[in-house]
Amino acid sequence: MSLNDWSGAFLLTQLIEVPIYLRAARSLPMLKRAAYALGASTITHPVIWLCLPWDFMPYATMLIAAESFAIGAESLWGCWWRVPRPWLTALVANAASLMAGMFIRWIWLLPRSLHAIWQEL
Repeated sequence: MSLNDWSGAFLLTQLIEVPIYLRAARSLPMLKRAAYALGASTITHPVIWLCLPWDFMPYATMLIAAESFAIGAESLWGCWWRVPRPWLTALVANAASLMAGMFIRWIWLLPRSLHAIWQEL
């Protein structure tokens, strides 16, 4: 996966996950809330996109491994910040950004698929 693909996905991830993490960390002072919220996926996202061997394993296997890593690492990040329910927060944040990314990918690819089907008719 290229760096260009990563930057768009990272921006989407931050847009989806940061508000969830901010809400979960309401008990922290604002500066700490921001550091916690921005740091969670900033730590895991580059590892998932740029370090995992996406080309050598089936996509579904890598997706499960990537999301498991993100949820685990971001949960530990939340434990370090002493955020309530860090595992649930990481699960909700990652599920939301995964669904948003899959939906955008589906919308982006749908017109191409329909065009290909139309051409075959």
